[in-house]
Amino acid sequence: MDHIDNFASPRRPDRNVIRVFSAIIEDISRDRGTFFVTISYTNCAGCDRPSDTVRLVVSQDTDIFDEQGRSIRPGELERGMTIDASFSSAMTRSIPPQAQAFFIRVTERPVQSVTTTGRVAEVNTRSNFIIVLTSQNPSSAIRFHILPDTVILDLFGRRTRLSSLRPGFRVRVEHASFMTAGIPPQTTAFTVQIIR
Repeated sequence: MDHIDNFASPRRPDRNVIRVFSAIIEDISRDRGTFFVTISYTNCAGCDRPSDTVRLVVSQDTDIFDEQGRSIRPGELERGMTIDASFSSAMTRSIPPQAQAFFIRVTERPVQSVTTTGRVAEVNTRSNFIIVLTSQNPSSAIRFHILPDTVILDLFGRRTRLSSLRPGFRVRVEHASFMTAGIPPQTTAFTVQIIR
């Protein structure tokens, strides 16, 4: 079955469907058999805004395919994957908004992790992120999302908290290889180590 046909499925009127291309899976969670897949995108057909984030409700009715067009289960989706997706234009008013997913096709899988070294420019303990400059140039900024399982280590390799980081600290960040296309680009930090 060709994935383009799924985008234009007769049971899903075209005017009620939003299509995104080359979206990045930012997060995946599961509750009572339903998967919630948070994606960010900059290439969207039928969107009011050119880039955004949405939380997709992935159910048994969602058609999911891998890069070769084979049907896969929601549990096989991974953070960092690049996908094309179609979902309902009826969304909740939450942040991010939530919508029923109709179709997901994996187009690219992430490399496991990458390491970036730089100086902390900002620490946000409320929204759980840090901004790191990899050079003196402000355009080198990267925003790293700090998740509950992100490991933060002090200078001696002992675990510490996000609130222990300060602007100006030099850090080595092991992070997902994918980054959003926004300014600054964003990705998920796996480990943050304070270095000299």
